[in-house]
Amino acid sequence: MADVKLSGVHKYYGNVHAVRGLDLTIGDGEFAVLVGPSGCGKSTLLRTIAGLEDPDDGTITIGGAVVNDLRPRERNIAMVFQNYALYPYLTVNDNIAFGLRARKTPEIEIRKRVGEAAEMLGIGSLLQRYPRQLSGGQRQRVAIGRAIVRKADLFLFDEPLSNLDAQLRDEMRTEIKRLHHEITTTMIYVTHDQVEAMTLADRIVLLRDGKIEQQGAPLELFEQPRTGFVAGFLGSPSINLIPATLKINGGGAAVVFESGGTMTLPSAKTTSLTSAEGRQVLVGIRPQHFSRAGGGSLRDGVVAYSAVADLIQPTGTRTFTTIKIGGVDVVAELQAHDVSRHGERIDLAIDLNRVVLIDPASGLVIA
Repeated sequence: MADVKLSGVHKYYGNVHAVRGLDLTIGDGEFAVLVGPSGCGKSTLLRTIAGLEDPDDGTITIGGAVVNDLRPRERNIAMVFQNYALYPYLTVNDNIAFGLRARKTPEIEIRKRVGEAAEMLGIGSLLQRYPRQLSGGQRQRVAIGRAIVRKADLFLFDEPLSNLDAQLRDEMRTEIKRLHHEITTTMIYVTHDQVEAMTLADRIVLLRDGKIEQQGAPLELFEQPRTGFVAGFLGSPSINLIPATLKINGGGAAVVFESGGTMTLPSAKTTSLTSAEGRQVLVGIRPQHFSRAGGGSLRDGVVAYSAVADLIQPTGTRTFTTIKIGGVDVVAELQAHDVSRHGERIDLAIDLNRVVLIDPASGLVIA
């Protein structure tokens, strides 16, 4: 196993500045996920760590050794690609063993390692088949098995599940998470899928335009975003953003929506807003922070809101309901049977303890 450290890494493609002076440290045995929209630099960064791309500036260190001048095969890494990269004319057994044979590993050791990897991934019965005889999920297991047998210091995954259907992606996410628990090797995983990032990562590194927007534990980024970009990228459905004006009154604060209506903010949200009277903000409320209001009193920081269900999207376990707040369409995530028909008036409770206030000019979260 090995830690990974990037210091001041830049990467250009002509006039395109793909990675911009990036500093990042990934601990020994950590599962880090690089996530962000298309073109943010995540795959370029992974390929640079792998040695498939050369940085234009900066230093890359793996296990305490600078690897800038080392070829990929000299870095003791294993990489799993999006397109599996299997040899079609080799059996599963020989695909997994290919790298070991190239390194002249003794056959008895090859058989042992291939058997262990196949058992771990549940593909022991497929060893004599060819890639064309496998499903997409089985091919991806073979590609992962080929990486496992290397006993590398570092595993790199470049969007390995993007070619699979939704059910297979769910299954393979579970397999990869279990794999990391079993082999405890440092892993860096690239995806554009924020659900994949949240479920797999020890630490998420969210990239934007070649820089780190924010990094930390998944729930830290979800619950304490530093920018509107982070708040909007993580979470499904996305956070609701409602334009409003801040009103400060007697040490308290409220948001006044553009089309009318006011919500008083919890006292914990107001300490940093005492000088923000009249400031324009975006009020961020996640769909998960709505619920049907019961008949009793609401706890501190939770407000009642009556709305008409404009659109209903049942998923079986939950129902996504579109309502209006401040003249803006807002999605509320409710229990499956909390709302049953279009046009139904529903009484909701909104947890403003979890709200975020975003400065629309700078994009920064201010509370």
